[in-house]
Amino acid sequence: MTAPIYVLNGPNLNRLGKREPEIYGRTTLAEVEAMCREAADVIQLEFRQSNREYEIVEWVHEAIDTPAAGIIINPAAFTFTSIAILDALKMFPGPVIELHISNIHRREEIYHRSLVSRVATAVIAGLGPSGYPAAVRAMKQLLSERAPPP
Repeated sequence: MTAPIYVLNGPNLNRLGKREPEIYGRTTLAEVEAMCREAADVIQLEFRQSNREYEIVEWVHEAIDTPAAGIIINPAAFTFTSIAILDALKMFPGPVIELHISNIHRREEIYHRSLVSRVATAVIAGLGPSGYPAAVRAMKQLLSERAPPP
């Protein structure tokens, strides 16, 4: 497999390790990226973070046009508000894994309705930062199941 896996991160995830450590832990986004790259092994990753909705939409478009093998996305607050990200993800033909560090279903009700889940192949929530390498391993499995036999 030569196509990359995109790992996209939404707003405030650049503050991991500092922001509400009782919810998100003390692991930084740089450490999360390192864990993902280790789990990816030889597979190329495009690991990105933005606080800007339009930038995430453009990255999904890039993943469509590249084409990417799959998308792992932690849209953060955009999970619950962004129809633009939802619409972009609808166009992506490969697997999409929605990822959340916390279990959004154990949190306040405002966090219970994910727009992204409507198009996600799978959802991982509540594993903390270790959810990221778990998502990379799960994506590799999904992609191997989709690959045509040799």
